[in-house]
Amino acid sequence: MTTALPDFPYHPDPVATGVVVPSDVTCVCCGQQRGHVYTGPVYSEADGLDDRLCPWCIADGSAAERYKASFTEGCLGDHVPVDVILAVDTRTPGYDAWQVPQWFYHCGDGAAFLGAVGTPELANYPDAVEMLRQEAHDWGWSPEEVDHHLSTLDKDGQPTAYLFRCRVCGTHLAYSDFT
Repeated sequence: MTTALPDFPYHPDPVATGVVVPSDVTCVCCGQQRGHVYTGPVYSEADGLDDRLCPWCIADGSAAERYKASFTEGCLGDHVPVDVILAVDTRTPGYDAWQVPQWFYHCGDGAAFLGAVGTPELANYPDAVEMLRQEAHDWGWSPEEVDHHLSTLDKDGQPTAYLFRCRVCGTHLAYSDFT
């Protein structure tokens, strides 16, 4: 029988984002079959962790401690306390991206990862669109190139945008990624 998944404040729905899936895999950390397995990135020198850790061992920090593992890499945004960075890095499921996944920090806290999005999904998040527009402008792109880039974002292809929400003020944040 599957129990409720642990609460991940910085990644509120890892099933919807695709990094936690139903599975009968036995977790290499706790030795239990819990009905779900983590399929996202694992940064560790230990081998054999891919698709073999349960969400509970990520949530309680035991996987990070046992394997000197982290699940996110890179951060974008405000300065935050070390305990917040550690909570995001070692007790929060990461996500796959085309390049190195980045995590937003805003208002002194880690932002909540909402998932990969494309142009249609971004229609409801003008604050995130403006952030993406500024990102592409900062690359030196012309307004036409920026508009084209924003119109071609694809949650299942590339370029892709990754959407976050500030847990303090509710602002939506995003960056785009492609190979």
